[in-house]
Amino acid sequence: MAVLVSGAAGFIGMHVADALLARGEQVIGLDNLNAYYDPRLKTARLQHLADRHGDAFTFLRLDFADEAALGAALAGVQFDRIVHLGAQAGVRYSLENPHAYVRSNLVGHVNMLELARDRGVAHLVYASSSSVYGANAKLPFAVEDRVDHPVSLYAATKRADELMSETYAHLYRIPQTGLRFFTVYGPWGRPDMAPWLFTSAILEERPIQVFNEGRMQRDFTYIDDIVAGVIGCLDRPPADDGARKAGGSHAPHVLYNIGNNQPEQLGTFIELIEAACGKKAIRDNRPMQPGDVPATYADIDAIARDNGFAPKTSLAEGITRFVDWYRAYHARL
Repeated sequence: MAVLVSGAAGFIGMHVADALLARGEQVIGLDNLNAYYDPRLKTARLQHLADRHGDAFTFLRLDFADEAALGAALAGVQFDRIVHLGAQAGVRYSLENPHAYVRSNLVGHVNMLELARDRGVAHLVYASSSSVYGANAKLPFAVEDRVDHPVSLYAATKRADELMSETYAHLYRIPQTGLRFFTVYGPWGRPDMAPWLFTSAILEERPIQVFNEGRMQRDFTYIDDIVAGVIGCLDRPPADDGARKAGGSHAPHVLYNIGNNQPEQLGTFIELIEAACGKKAIRDNRPMQPGDVPATYADIDAIARDNGFAPKTSLAEGITRFVDWYRAYHARL
C-alpha cells in the first residue's frame, strides 16, 4: 500500500516523501502549488522527486480544503497511511490573510480527518507547530504545558487541529500523531524563512531585518532530523489501549514536540550564515513583531522515549549545508 502525503511540494513534505520513496514506499503527493511563495520552487521540488523515484511517486494537484475535489481525485486511489503536512504556513502572514488559514488549516484538516475515517487508515501523522505554546514563559516547552493562549491566528489554527484530531481519535479510534515542529531549516527550505531571507540579503549585500536586536532564541531543527522523527512516528502508531499518552490523550492520539532541544540566539544564527556566505550582514534592527515569541525550546523527552528520536545535526553544520544548496539552486535558475 501507499502513503498519502499532503503538502508534498512543500519543504518538509518533499523531504518526507523523498525518504519514504527511498525506502521503497509508494507515495501519493497532494499540493495546490499556491502562490504564498514562488511556485517555481515547489515545482522544482516535485521534479526532484520525479527524477529520483519515477513512477513510485504520483502527484495530484488539488486543494485539500476543497472536499469535492479531494474526493474526486482520490476515488479508487489506494493508501493505508496519511502524512498530513499541507497547511497555510507563516505567523506574520496570518495577520494579513486570516481566511487562508481558516480554509487550509481548519477546513482542510477536517477534510483529511474525514478521509482518514472513510478509508480506515492505519495511522494519520499531522503537522502542528511550536507556535501553539504562545508566549509561555516556562522553558523548555513540554507537551503537557497549557496551550490555550495563542499569540497568532496561525497558532490558534494549529491548536484547533490538535483538538479536532483528539475528537476523531476518541469518536472513531483513528490512530493519530500530532507533531509540534520547532523552526525547521535546511536545503529546499522556504523563501519566507530566516535562513533564505538572510542568505539572500547577505550574498546580495542588502540589509537584513533583525528583530529584537537578535536576542530571540529559536530551537532550530535540521530537516534530516525532522524527517527521521516523522518517519519514526509514522512507523509507530499510538495504541488504542486506554493508557495516557504524551499530550494527555487516552485515545489513540499522541502529541510530540519535534525539535533540536538546543535553542540558539538569533545573533548566533546570523553569524553562522555570515561565515558560510563569507560576508558580513548589514543589520537593520527592528522591534519584536506582532505574533512573534521571544524563545522556543523543545522538551523532546516524550518522542525520544517512545520513538528513539535524537537530533544529530549541529546548527553550524546545517547552516553550511543550506547555504551550499542555496548557491547551487540559484546557479541553476
